[in-house]
Amino acid sequence: MTPDAVGTVPASRRRAVVWISIVAFVILVGIAGALLSGIGTWTERDRLDPESVGPGGTAALVAILREQGVAVAVTRDRDETLRLLGAAPTTLVMADSPILGDDALREIFEAATDIVLVDPRARGVELLFPGATAGGFAPAETVAPECDAAPARRAGSVMPGRLLVPGTSGAAGCYPAGDGFGLLIGAGADRRVSAFDGRGLITNDSLASDGNAALALNLMGRLPDLVWYVPALTDSDVATEPTLGELTPGWVTPAIVLLGASAVAAALWRGRRFGPLVVERLPVTARATETMEGRGRLYEHGGDTVHAADALRLGTLERLRRALALPPAAGAAQIADASADLAGISHRAARDLLIEDEPRGERELLALSDGLRTLEAAVARGIRGETPPDPMRPDDDTGR
Repeated sequence: MTPDAVGTVPASRRRAVVWISIVAFVILVGIAGALLSGIGTWTERDRLDPESVGPGGTAALVAILREQGVAVAVTRDRDETLRLLGAAPTTLVMADSPILGDDALREIFEAATDIVLVDPRARGVELLFPGATAGGFAPAETVAPECDAAPARRAGSVMPGRLLVPGTSGAAGCYPAGDGFGLLIGAGADRRVSAFDGRGLITNDSLASDGNAALALNLMGRLPDLVWYVPALTDSDVATEPTLGELTPGWVTPAIVLLGASAVAAALWRGRRFGPLVVERLPVTARATETMEGRGRLYEHGGDTVHAADALRLGTLERLRRALALPPAAGAAQIADASADLAGISHRAARDLLIEDEPRGERELLALSDGLRTLEAAVARGIRGETPPDPMRPDDDTGR
């Protein structure tokens, strides 16, 4: 064996070990994913979950209802919910869920005496209030009830979220804003039906603000029994539809396996053709600060505040995404909503700051920059568990 051959054998073995390790890791990850998807025993606590003590949960409201003498039962099964609703006059509290079809929702609504829809969407609103629709979002400001409904008048002002339009339903609208209302109430002789956006009103982090707690208690505490229903995947009434595997032809799986094996073989073949990396001296090395300042001067010279604002927002969104441990595929709206929850501001205010507002001059651009920096600081305090001050007020050390 020549000296050259002796020197090349260890390198070849190292490359082979690396590729074998990569393939083995991919196989193990696939097996683990298949096992986890088959178990199905762990489910993420959604927002407005009555047993969640996190900022977006509603465990605090459930505890207050029980202290006021209301027997609250949290159910995650449709049959159990129907059984409890039929046992006695009962208030049903739930969020509009895409898991349930129209027939299932209609059956549950008909079994309840009082209904409180805490996350209304177009379908649930239409079923409760024929002719009504779900509109946009209200501005981030408190609104007086301005209606004759006793629960709203006793609660006082709140900051509504999603707006509802009564249309031809005949329901009473409270908390007017824009083209709709923050609360719809329909009352009969022995029944009361209401719908409002509880994501910013009855969660653990917002219940103590304004008249939020009073409104929730007035709407949910009329009857001594309450069922808070959180639909599970097993409650879906569309489970009989064919799955993707049933619709896929039989030759697709062998073809995918063959393509995967070909890709692995091609990677191994091509990987052996490259030699070691060679460090090449580039003609120029520019510091990141120089390129940033140069781009900023170009924006300033052209008066392009929109692109400058976009550059600031992109950097802020990326830092917030990493701080909140969100996946790389998380969108700007998802990052803004998660930041709003921790910073203690409304989703609309966070989206305006991170997405919507367009500065029309240098003064507004500076204000946007201060707002982004303040939001980052508020999110950092929220992650550390500190009680944040007004998150949208610049710190005192900004000089403005």
